[in-house]
Amino acid sequence: MRKFSLLFILPTVLLAQEKVVTPNVKEGSKYDTNKFSQMYDLLATPNMFRTASGAPGPAYYQQQADYKIDVELDDKKAKLSGSETITYYNNSPDNLEYLWIQLDQNQGAKNSQSPLAENKKIEAVLTPAKFTEEYLKQDPERGFNIEYVKDSKGNSMAYTINQTMMRINLVTPMKPGEKLVFSIKWWYNINNYQKETGNGRSGYELFEKDGNRLYVIAQFYPRMAVYNDVEGWQNMQFWGGGEFALPFGNFDVNITVPADHVVDATGELLNRSEVFTAEQVKRYELAQKSFDKPVVIVTQAEAEITEKGFSDKKKTWKFSAKNVRDFGIASSRKFIYDAMAVQLSNKVVMAESVYPKEANPLWGETSTKTVAHTLKSYSSHTFDYPYPKAVSVSAADQGMEYPMICWNFGRPDENGVTSEQVKNGMIGVVVHEVGHNFFPMIVNSDERQWTWMDEGLNSFMEYMAEQELGTNFPSRRGPAKNIVPYMSGDQNFLEPIMSNSESIHQFGNNAYGKPATGLNILRETIMGRELFDYAFKMYANRWKFKHPTPEDFFRTMEDASAVDLDWFFRGWFYTTDFVDIGIKDVKQYYVTETPTVALKDAKINKKRFGTEKGPFVYLVAGDNAELNPDSKKSLKLEEVKLLSVYVDQNITPEEKANLKNPKYFYEVEFNKPGGMPMPIIVQITYEDGAVENYKYPAQIWRKNNVTAKKVYAVAKAIKQIQIDPKLETADIDVTNNTWPKAEVKSKFD
Repeated sequence: MRKFSLLFILPTVLLAQEKVVTPNVKEGSKYDTNKFSQMYDLLATPNMFRTASGAPGPAYYQQQADYKIDVELDDKKAKLSGSETITYYNNSPDNLEYLWIQLDQNQGAKNSQSPLAENKKIEAVLTPAKFTEEYLKQDPERGFNIEYVKDSKGNSMAYTINQTMMRINLVTPMKPGEKLVFSIKWWYNINNYQKETGNGRSGYELFEKDGNRLYVIAQFYPRMAVYNDVEGWQNMQFWGGGEFALPFGNFDVNITVPADHVVDATGELLNRSEVFTAEQVKRYELAQKSFDKPVVIVTQAEAEITEKGFSDKKKTWKFSAKNVRDFGIASSRKFIYDAMAVQLSNKVVMAESVYPKEANPLWGETSTKTVAHTLKSYSSHTFDYPYPKAVSVSAADQGMEYPMICWNFGRPDENGVTSEQVKNGMIGVVVHEVGHNFFPMIVNSDERQWTWMDEGLNSFMEYMAEQELGTNFPSRRGPAKNIVPYMSGDQNFLEPIMSNSESIHQFGNNAYGKPATGLNILRETIMGRELFDYAFKMYANRWKFKHPTPEDFFRTMEDASAVDLDWFFRGWFYTTDFVDIGIKDVKQYYVTETPTVALKDAKINKKRFGTEKGPFVYLVAGDNAELNPDSKKSLKLEEVKLLSVYVDQNITPEEKANLKNPKYFYEVEFNKPGGMPMPIIVQITYEDGAVENYKYPAQIWRKNNVTAKKVYAVAKAIKQIQIDPKLETADIDVTNNTWPKAEVKSKFD
């Protein structure tokens, strides 16, 4: 049996790192293991509808709502009239005594509760236009006017309108497996979304120079609410923040507009030869074969002619969409229209754009190509885009999404000049809104409850798509350092990500930025791309065309990766904890055969090693007064007799040849003023300029939430130690990240 000599380690401070105190923040307790406890206390209990793995269960169901809609746009009065027939399928195991319909246009009605729920104060300085808008103008007539609700036999059905929701009372409850056909007729006045408060997601833009309007029409029809296994009817009112939860279905929509308008919408156009000229149809056929650049179908010259006409004639555009959750329409006589084909792995789809001449040359050069890039990028990370097309519509001050179509801001100035800021903003919003086709239009989460499942996941995907442009795109959301100002802010104005949409102070940071950053940290720092990408794609494919919950996402990410992420989801999503990891102190040790007074205690040796007798080799801190100055040098194995003899007598030649050759010994103590656990990423720079990197998993904090220690036995003297050198973890205070402590330059420098 081999004998082993022992090395003693006596800690003495070489250089203590100055502690940075964050105001109004308490350090966690030493043994705060709750941060690493499993999330059984937070997640819903798995069941036959939703499994513990995060996948749909054997009893999973979802309702279906099919629509046949006829709408007519009165351009002179800015009015939309329509009638719809809904076929609703009860695929649930429940009897339904009533149905809930969403009337989102009512959020802008005179009796809307939305403005009453908002705080308001006097603004000391206003422009005349703002003062007039605020205090002199009467609220316009907005909201749905319901003319009738009838069953399939033409009999009136009883209904009750409660703000933005309408309950249809059923004489006989719908049984499981039954379907119900009923009709609604309605109209409303379309809002000028640039000047009127409320319902800014749709309406019209007025071009005062030529008197034309550009319509982006959404939430324009009474829409079925979701009924599911999680909360029954999703009938929370639309207050303006939380967006829309909707069931899937098939749509056949006839859109009657002035004959000189160009229309694009959700779905496939069924009567192209009736609404376009023969030459325009030929151009579209060319676009279907053009994979490298867009083909202009309605030219700027043609649009400039039609925008002067104001035709009194009408034309009906017919669209059909399968398995979508909503429908959007864009219409204007000012539209230029271009398109190109996009090759995905197993299919070809169309990327399209419609825009006024005021958007050129930026839109003609950029929009459709950006749509195509987005479809390729998102498809590679999730699933092939399943719909036949994706349309980008130029709409001032807008950024909003619907299946296959979205509104996007960003135009040149009056001279056609586009700044880099405007161009990048336009590219970013096109990527984001087109990307919403995947989240939540296909992976159909509940936006009314959990905005982050829509905006956060999509902002993360947007970040990846922007970086894949290969242009060093200046992404706003995704990089960890960009979320630091928010996470280090006043805790009175921060909420956990897992907060309802209407209860958030800083909506963009909370629902977009922080979730996107968290996913990026998971992908780049915690899980690695291979494990993350597989799990994320698994989630997308499990829940495409279904209704996932946060639990389904959290569970799938763990289930498909074998990485315990409860600590991360608990801290990042359910709290406002921030990341702050620092270097508390660094100690250097020297090897000696002469013990200090403290290490001569035989009882200590016996307690630790079961013997009072040596021989022992000691590691003593460099500033220990008893340490022989001659010992303060790098280790040479042959000069330490005990080690040399032990190695010669107990190590085989093969083992001796494989021994490491450490010459310097350091103990580094890290501390964690922030509450959020995170891996410790360490970069060591040696005196000769060489660099070495270490990464310790977040579990290093599981038994001590305040400090952690690591020992470095290295062959070269250390010049600098730095935590998180690439700013990967959203550390809010980097002044404590470097040893020796680095000077922080003033902003004036």
